[in-house]
Amino acid sequence: MADGEPPSTDFRPSIQLRAPTLRTDEAVPAAGSTPQDRIDSHRLRRLTRRAPTLGRQPPKHVKVREPSFRQPAPGSSIYLGSYRKSPQRSRASLGDSPGTPTPRDSVPPSPRASISHLQLEHLLQHVDVQLDTYGVEEFRDGFFDASFFRPLPRDRPEMMRKASETLPATFSEHHPLSLHNFLPEQWHEVVTFARQISSTRGGVKLSKSFLGYFIAYIICLIPASRNFLGHFSYILAISAILNHAGRTVGSQIDGALMTIIGTVAGLGWGSLALYVSTSTAGARLGYGGVLAAFLVLFSGTISWLRCVYLRFFQAIICTGIAMFFTNLADTSQAVSWKKIFSYGIPWVLGQLIGLIVCIVVFPDAGSRPLAVALHRSLQTVQGGLILPREDAPSTRRELAWNFVNLSQANRDFSIDISISRYLPKDIRSIRNQIQGVIRSILAIKPDTALFGGGDVFNAQLPHTGGVVLNLDSTSHEASSVPQGTSAEAVRLVREVLAEPTRVMIESMSDAVASADAALMDLSGYRRYLGPPSTILASNPVILSRLMANMDDFDKLDSSIIGHPKLPLTYADHPEVVELFLFLHPVRQAADKVKILVQTVIAMDKTRGWKFHLPSYPFTKSLLRANAQVRHDRGGATAGFYFANRKQMEETMQGMQSEAYVPLPRHDITEVLDKKTSMGKNRDGCKGPDVGKNSEGAQGFTFRYRLWALLHRFQGFESRFALKVTIVTVLLSIPAWLPQSTNWYNENEVWWSVVTVWIMMHPHVGGNVQDLVARTICCILGAVWGGFAYAADNGNPYVMAVFAALFMIPMLYRYTQSTHPRSGVMGCISFTVVSLSAYNHTGSPRPFEIAWTRGTAFVVGVVAAVSVNWILWPFVARHELRKSISTMLLHTAIIYRGVVARYIYYTEGDEPGSEDVAHSEMLEGRLREGFVRIRELMELTRHEIRLRAPFDPLPYSALIDACENFFERLVEVRQSSLYFQPFMLAGGREATEMLIGVRRDAVAAILMNLYILASALRSGRPVPRYLPSAAAARKRLLERMEEAEAEHASFEKEPRPEKGRRWADVYQYAYSSALADIVEQLQQLQKYTKEITGEVGFDAVDYLKPGI
Repeated sequence: MADGEPPSTDFRPSIQLRAPTLRTDEAVPAAGSTPQDRIDSHRLRRLTRRAPTLGRQPPKHVKVREPSFRQPAPGSSIYLGSYRKSPQRSRASLGDSPGTPTPRDSVPPSPRASISHLQLEHLLQHVDVQLDTYGVEEFRDGFFDASFFRPLPRDRPEMMRKASETLPATFSEHHPLSLHNFLPEQWHEVVTFARQISSTRGGVKLSKSFLGYFIAYIICLIPASRNFLGHFSYILAISAILNHAGRTVGSQIDGALMTIIGTVAGLGWGSLALYVSTSTAGARLGYGGVLAAFLVLFSGTISWLRCVYLRFFQAIICTGIAMFFTNLADTSQAVSWKKIFSYGIPWVLGQLIGLIVCIVVFPDAGSRPLAVALHRSLQTVQGGLILPREDAPSTRRELAWNFVNLSQANRDFSIDISISRYLPKDIRSIRNQIQGVIRSILAIKPDTALFGGGDVFNAQLPHTGGVVLNLDSTSHEASSVPQGTSAEAVRLVREVLAEPTRVMIESMSDAVASADAALMDLSGYRRYLGPPSTILASNPVILSRLMANMDDFDKLDSSIIGHPKLPLTYADHPEVVELFLFLHPVRQAADKVKILVQTVIAMDKTRGWKFHLPSYPFTKSLLRANAQVRHDRGGATAGFYFANRKQMEETMQGMQSEAYVPLPRHDITEVLDKKTSMGKNRDGCKGPDVGKNSEGAQGFTFRYRLWALLHRFQGFESRFALKVTIVTVLLSIPAWLPQSTNWYNENEVWWSVVTVWIMMHPHVGGNVQDLVARTICCILGAVWGGFAYAADNGNPYVMAVFAALFMIPMLYRYTQSTHPRSGVMGCISFTVVSLSAYNHTGSPRPFEIAWTRGTAFVVGVVAAVSVNWILWPFVARHELRKSISTMLLHTAIIYRGVVARYIYYTEGDEPGSEDVAHSEMLEGRLREGFVRIRELMELTRHEIRLRAPFDPLPYSALIDACENFFERLVEVRQSSLYFQPFMLAGGREATEMLIGVRRDAVAAILMNLYILASALRSGRPVPRYLPSAAAARKRLLERMEEAEAEHASFEKEPRPEKGRRWADVYQYAYSSALADIVEQLQQLQKYTKEITGEVGFDAVDYLKPGI
């Protein structure tokens, strides 16, 4: 092809290994040539021969009889590629070739393999499948050889239209960076603030926070207490701000202890630094260098600990503030130890004030947040039980969010001290039961035709197109027995089961509502949270009614078994199958609801207030923080995302750190005798990944431990520590230089270092909007603090009024809004400026105090945000792309596990209850992952992008496709538990027949996921040609059809009629879900290419849209 010439439209990118073939016009090798020469000659002609184009008739081929020669030399296997004579017919003979009739007259329709044939047809449109292998199959030591076809064209407008339907609800609101909507948004915030403090619990919480601060502020205004507390009396009010009283009692106690311990540690380290810097004459000459060395060591260490152990966040923050105060405030070679007490005593008093206010004023013993989470989840469950309904994504996302929120609420309840009627062990049980109900509701297909509403053959039901999907294991002659039509069968199911199903669903909803009422009664917050008093709490009567309705349903369900109007084979009547696929999950959900109500009734017998110490595992609690600390810390959305990602990586590490060992060449019988599944990782063969398995393989050598330690220091914790150390040291240098010490001390510029310490975040440094908001809050606080003193020349009463007017909205912003860090800077700025002016009566002037302290705060804010922008910045859109890549990899790992554990297992190794529990745990964490990724996508709206506006549509559609892939995978796992896989029942011969195509079907999906994930992570274009999962699945189904025809009696034991029905129904669901997985994989390909671009033949094809 000439340079620049576009690729020919006749080129067919179908790469297949073929057996040696001869064209009719080619010469046959000489009779004396060796068999190896024949093979090499044929291979050379095949590689140099142009593939037949689509526009002309392909040349005729003659199948050559396999030469009968002896085993070739060992070296020849390198070129032969481990060819093996296939015991089956060629692939082309198993399926329909284009333009040729089907050669299956003697083969009966497959009872199982034909389920997904029709669903795959539209996935293989415009694909010229030439899969003739001429009786030769390529095993390649257990690896696979992919099939590549021309990718389907992408209709971008239609793709974006569908993508817009997947956006979260927040994207329908006004853009947060819109100047046109800036003032309306501010007015909306004011209205929201007024409504929150007047009609919700937020008003009580704000009252407690303000009361604790206001008492401390008033004490600082009293002359006698001001003289006692000393020059830095405002530390008392700062202490009341950082550990405000608007918390639960347990959280307040924990915060008081943490902040006091941290303050003592900071003052101790700072005192040690001061002592060493003045211990000798030489040290006094270079005291600035000594203090800098102590500061560098201390800042790096506590910054690293701040990232790792979130439990000690309050202690570490207070440690840093105390240390910076000790080493930077009133710095001189003559140390005044009095300032240690002038900081420590006000801090302890501030904590005591906050603790007293928290306990005395409307105390929250710790169970209210848990009660709110339980109430919301049960209300969402009731909404999910409104059946039938449209299968709206918003409902599924709300159920998934409550699934995640329940675990978080239980963790917050057990991590702190509490006084509650709830027992921690009961709450864990209730959480598991409610999550089980949510999981069952997610398995229900809500848009059912069971209750009428139109023709049963409408478009919403699967269309068979005349293809018989024979699921039953009965022989072909049994299918010829006269049976009723699909309409009659549907009418029968409706008449018999529609009413008892409706009654059972109503009973389930009533039972959930009664459980909600009982839990709220138990918490003591029912009159504040609901439900209304008309709903009766859980009692044996409601439970008995539910169980009676379940029994009625079971009796009627059993009564129609064997009815002559029901088909003997369910798969050729998909309308009936869809009805049963709705009935069975509903019946399973009823069992979950029954267990939930029983648990609530048992909890009701243990009424009474009890004192509970923290029950969360200690080692895990070190990595967690309670709800209020997470909020006050800022960056909660990103924090949840990174915590979930770390948890998922640790969970998946043990599943992926095992090395794959190829199976012995041509040793299928040995593998089957050892009951070893194809592709199964061997025990004891550990991979190179870092993790538990690798540690065991390395034997904990010193070299490995040193590598692990150094590798640990490459994480985000060390990067954060480096950033904090750089900024704090640079801003501290003027305090130790003789020419700048005086103005540094007089103007208290050390507050800029404290501001950096408070504002820096391990993950989210802040965007332009955050920078502007924090700067404005600092300036407002400084200006308002100056006005407070200048209004009446330091009148305490006037200053108290100014404090109330400013601090009420600013404390709300700090303690309850989504902008806590700007709120806390406004509070600190006002407090420092106003009380500094009050303590420095007369000199310097209030205006000078306001602008110097205010400038220090602004410098600290700008320095913190700027460094986070320059060094390892957090960019939400980049993290979003990487997070989707990680989720694709995790989905691939789970897909591999489901295939190996639930589908292709050997006899005697069936999945047990522990396997199911482990799978549900993994699925729960992946559900949380999708919740966190969508929350991360919302952060992209707050980032300014100079190149072009960020387009969230392909990302949202890609997340939705990945979640749909995951949901279909869950459906496969659940469905596989209700029928006997053919691989197990067919025996060794069937396994040998299917092992190659089974490998290709699984590997094609895995390779697609790996390629897409790698392209997203690296930001590089996706290859134009990807392995065709649809073609691989089609070949597997065709091979299964032949295998089942040869092994007609693949049921080892006869099953009862009811068991046969459920097995057949779930076989249909299982196969449909596998076909849907292939379809979702194509959606993943399309939207990934939309994000990263696609590799083509020309240089221009490498250009890709911005990511």
